[in-house]
Amino acid sequence: MNLRTNISLLGAAWLALGLTCSAAHADSLTLTSTDIEHGSFMSKTQEFEGFGCAGANQSPQLSWDHAPEGTVAFAITAYDPDAPTGSGWWHWQLVNIPKEVTHLPAGAGAAGGELAPAGSQHISNDYGVAAFGGACPPEGDGAHRYQFTVHALSTLLDLPADASGALAGYMINANSLASSTIEALYKR
Repeated sequence: MNLRTNISLLGAAWLALGLTCSAAHADSLTLTSTDIEHGSFMSKTQEFEGFGCAGANQSPQLSWDHAPEGTVAFAITAYDPDAPTGSGWWHWQLVNIPKEVTHLPAGAGAAGGELAPAGSQHISNDYGVAAFGGACPPEGDGAHRYQFTVHALSTLLDLPADASGALAGYMINANSLASSTIEALYKR
C-alpha cells in the first residue's frame, strides 16, 4: 500500500469511529425539562414551602427518551449532595414509573400523587413526606446542586411503603440500566 491509500484508510476509519460514537451518544438515555436547565438556577417555583422557605414547592416538568433495551420501568430522583447533613438530602424519589411513560408534567411530585403515573410509588423525602420537596438550602450557604435524574430500571422495585431514601437509592442504582441527569442550582 502506498501512503495515499494508508491516509485514505485512516481517514475512513476515523470517520467510521466518529459516526459510531455519535450514533451511540444520540441513542443514550436523555433527560430534558422546560422548567430547569443544567448549570442554571431554578426558580422560586421549585423552592420548598416551609423550613423558612416560601416557594411554590412544585416539581419541574421532565421528559426523557432513548431508553435502553430491557427497560421495565423508570425512576426519577432529585438529590442535593451539598446539604449540610453529611449524607446529602433526598428531595424526590418516584419509582416504578411504567416504561411507556416518557414525561412528567410540572407538579407530578405533589403529595397525593394525582399527577404521578398510575402504578408509580413516591418514596418519603428527607422532609418526611412521600412527595417532591423543593430546594431550601440554608441562607448564606452558597449555591447548592440539585441533581434531577431519570433511571431506566431493569425490574420493578419491591420497596416497602416506609422505605428510606437510602434504601430506595440503593435499589435504584442496583437495577439501573442507564441514567441521565440535569444538575440545577439554587441558593438563598
